[in-house]
Amino acid sequence: MERVVVVGASAAGSTTAQTLRREGFAGAVTVIGDEPHLPYDRPPLSKQVLLGTWPVERTSFGASTTYAEQGIDLRLGVRAAGLDLDRRVVELSTGEEVGWDHLVVATGVQPVRLSAGHHLDGVHVLRTLDDAVALRKSLVDAESVVVVGAGFLGSETAAAARQLGCEVTLVDVAPAPMAVQLGAELGWMISELHAANGVRVVGGTAVTGLVGESAVEGVELADGSVVKADAVLVAVGSRPATNWLDASGLPCRDGVLCDEAPDGVHAAGDVARWISSRFGTSLRLEHRFNATEQAVCAARRILGQEVDFDPVPYFWTDQYDARIQVYGVIAPDARLVVVQGDPAARKFLAHYVSDGRVTAVLGWNMPRELRAARALLTAI
Repeated sequence: MERVVVVGASAAGSTTAQTLRREGFAGAVTVIGDEPHLPYDRPPLSKQVLLGTWPVERTSFGASTTYAEQGIDLRLGVRAAGLDLDRRVVELSTGEEVGWDHLVVATGVQPVRLSAGHHLDGVHVLRTLDDAVALRKSLVDAESVVVVGAGFLGSETAAAARQLGCEVTLVDVAPAPMAVQLGAELGWMISELHAANGVRVVGGTAVTGLVGESAVEGVELADGSVVKADAVLVAVGSRPATNWLDASGLPCRDGVLCDEAPDGVHAAGDVARWISSRFGTSLRLEHRFNATEQAVCAARRILGQEVDFDPVPYFWTDQYDARIQVYGVIAPDARLVVVQGDPAARKFLAHYVSDGRVTAVLGWNMPRELRAARALLTAI
């Protein structure tokens, strides 16, 4: 009997296993996850879970009985410690070895921590469900919160903390929130959104240390000033969770290189890097929809189907009353062109133009218009 082993039990891993069953795979399916929780959705962690509008149970993709009924063997609370490609086994932290005919690497990413001070009470990262529960408890009790890093996770957490009544300072080495992800012009608009909601935004500034003995009391900035903090979220980036593959010989470079992987080995989700013909570049995307699409593709390839993977990426962020959605890939040199609506009213549609062509479209509170604009990218 053929056996598929999926390492990673979040969106990509769960979707791979369920797609295999839904589309007729009759062999054994094992999903290995290092967390004790059933597979769950991550985007709500920085939004609904932090705000308390969702119970944590609502993030789950399904009950344990669902997986059992589908004949999916869930191994939770156990970590993949190594991979032997020659013998086709995954080595677990328990010492057990699990053999496979097809392997799907879906281990996601790990948060980057500050070099010092991360041991202090009140200092958090946000990747897992347990992280979100601990951070929410701190936010509910805190008066002053500092968010270090103003990408997706940091900006969304700053918005949630402010809505919970905290005094919030958002700090980043970039000049404006999400400028790295969406460009400087959009970053300034997001900065204005946070300022209008009472967040102090400190851009172009590095954090040099955390102040406190057993619990965090403040964040030291590059100019020597200290911002008071009862709680700190460190959201300064992430790295692909590939340490367990270091000795395996599997090609990895800022993610698993899908186009160089040996037969029978696949990757999906945040950990996967592939070459996009559509956009003419190597991509590794930490986006929820990409995880699902890539997982479906991996499952179908295991089933022997000829499937190309070159989608139009989609991602979004919710902050206060703003829903910002993007289709495509934003080139570093892209120029933002507003084509409909008014940025001052925080309702508009824009194109990102690079080398004379539209490579991405963005909608700020304009979902219907954005869906129509997606057609510009499907023709690339």
